[in-house]
Amino acid sequence: MGEYCASPEGDSALAAAASLALPSPSPEAAGKPRYGSCDRRCVKQVFDNLHGSISLDPLALQFVDTEEFQRLRDLKQLGLTYLVYPGAVHTRFEHSLGVYSLAGKAMNNLKTYQGEELGIDRIDMQTVKLAGLLHDIGHGPFSHLFEHEFLPRVIPGSTWSHEHMSVLLLDSIVDKHAIDIEDDYLKMVKEMIIASSKFATTKSAKDKHFLYDIVANGRNGIDVDKFDYIDRDCRACGLGSNFQYWRLMEGMRVMGDEICYPAKDCRCFIYSPHLLKFDLSYFSIILRQQNVTCHVSLGIIDLSIHKLFSTRADLHRTVYTHAKVKAVELMLVDALIEANDYLGISLHANDPEDFWKLDDTIIKSIETAPNNELKKAKEIIQRIRRRELYKFCNQYSVPKDKLEHFKNITAQDIVCSQKSSEVLLKEEDVAVSNVKIDLTRGKDNPLESIKFFKDFGCNEKFPITDDRVSHLLPAYNEDRIVRVYAKKPELVEAVSEAFENLQLRMYGEKTQVHDTPKKKRLRSN
Repeated sequence: MGEYCASPEGDSALAAAASLALPSPSPEAAGKPRYGSCDRRCVKQVFDNLHGSISLDPLALQFVDTEEFQRLRDLKQLGLTYLVYPGAVHTRFEHSLGVYSLAGKAMNNLKTYQGEELGIDRIDMQTVKLAGLLHDIGHGPFSHLFEHEFLPRVIPGSTWSHEHMSVLLLDSIVDKHAIDIEDDYLKMVKEMIIASSKFATTKSAKDKHFLYDIVANGRNGIDVDKFDYIDRDCRACGLGSNFQYWRLMEGMRVMGDEICYPAKDCRCFIYSPHLLKFDLSYFSIILRQQNVTCHVSLGIIDLSIHKLFSTRADLHRTVYTHAKVKAVELMLVDALIEANDYLGISLHANDPEDFWKLDDTIIKSIETAPNNELKKAKEIIQRIRRRELYKFCNQYSVPKDKLEHFKNITAQDIVCSQKSSEVLLKEEDVAVSNVKIDLTRGKDNPLESIKFFKDFGCNEKFPITDDRVSHLLPAYNEDRIVRVYAKKPELVEAVSEAFENLQLRMYGEKTQVHDTPKKKRLRSN
């Protein structure tokens, strides 16, 4: 990524003339532009391989040029995924710059078309952009692994979240680096960062709730954070993507303090009992909702909202929860647990002053440490380096009628399902990965949380309920997959048999698609 800074020196003659007409400002006043102002003399351009040139305003630069933010360069966006997809080496640093850029573009679009109506000012613009820039500063090492896999193992019942740490770290940065930002504006930035988390609080901007839906949308999941990481992750992993976020950004419109989207950007699988036949290239659908009848003409268009959710689900299934990726993650969690007592890794999670020192380089610190106390952790990391991974045995998808009451499967469940075998399994011999894939709203259909409008001449907004969605779409919006691994190659057969017994005991049949291949069982003996 390349960068340059515009020269602060203007035309000398003009400067001299200005100095005669106006008193020179003090150095302190000159160095402190107003909140939301954009002094072009101090704007820095950064070139991003996804969004092109990104302009960083003076206040954003104060945050970027801190060791806490620069730490994001050492946090890979997808954690250990690069060990399966070699191109996935991009970091939280460029993702944060990308979200900052998209947040600015989204606000510019709203200001262009509805700025006067909504009262969007420079303060709103600056606040939303800062929230986009700083929303991920609280992430731990190896993406979500630290938060969802490691901490719950060493701190049972842990409620730690990267959003909450982002807020704590933001306060620490402001105090430590004496960044000049008013308390009310800082509070709004923090509220926007946690808007979609369980720590969401009452919003300060009571008449502008839509501002909180741009970076982290807790209402329906459509936000610029997803716009950036979906495009960036697909590109890095070499996957094709038809999702075009700019369609949603250009079409978004605030109605009743809520961001709504043109009905044409909803999946064309909208169902109507009156629709008897259609042409694949062009057809009309009648939507009836609360006495509102909208005739929506759909041609060959990008169905952006459906593609947002479906592409995200595809990334989860094929990249984020890839069987080999999960095997490596399970191994690294075991290594971090072994090293935790000596290094006190989990203790750093409670103090922002220490937390910023944690990043992905911890794996190299363990690997090269001379201490004998880290022997077990080193051995696990060495196995990862040598590709001696935990052996994937098999997996099954939880039956649809069992999803509601499903509880995560544990290694103990597998061991207790062993009937007879030459080898007696122990819990430490088995690793289990419980994978959850959804469309951002769990078992609920995200379309029900989104409001649409017919066209820009229509002032009515409406949802699209399940009875108006085509039966061609899946009836379930959530998938649960249970994967089991043997930590030693010679245990693959015993673990596979116990896993099959577990399925028979729970469901009365083997729900896995196929048996563990005989070659894998024989190769392991």
